[in-house]
Amino acid sequence: MNIKLIKKNILKIDEFQFKCSIGAMGIKKNKTEGDLCTPKGKYKLKNLFYRPDRKKNIKCKLNKIKIKSNMGWCDDPYSKYYNQLININEKIKCEKLYRTDHLYDLFIQINYNEKNIPFKGSAIFIHLTKKYKPTKGCIALNEKDFMIFLKLITKKSYLNIY
Repeated sequence: MNIKLIKKNILKIDEFQFKCSIGAMGIKKNKTEGDLCTPKGKYKLKNLFYRPDRKKNIKCKLNKIKIKSNMGWCDDPYSKYYNQLININEKIKCEKLYRTDHLYDLFIQINYNEKNIPFKGSAIFIHLTKKYKPTKGCIALNEKDFMIFLKLITKKSYLNIY
């Protein structure tokens, strides 16, 4: 199943179109860590992460991973754990996944920078938004649309960002 990001604020899958937000600096082919751009390219959808204390009975064909309070995503390009799921540690800089603002109550990991090349960008997800504010490089949907989106995607779905 082909998912397309079109017009910088519409995510399209089959006949469905969802309003979304992207990186504050737009879409860029050669993304770098901290540039606030959403990476241009074609990406597989990997895992659905969710907060079990906030979201229950989620219907989705992706592998599901429960978010725990000690989970983070390493965004330190100098770390050997760069762009990987980690247990939070004071010595490793990371994006905390267990958040109070609800943005990561549900999120989908995409396979951007799977080789973990330093400075190429990390923690690129499809996550939740409330007011469609620009992201740091991710794609964000409101919760109602995210739940519909989850029902449409499969393990074979891929995302085209152009």
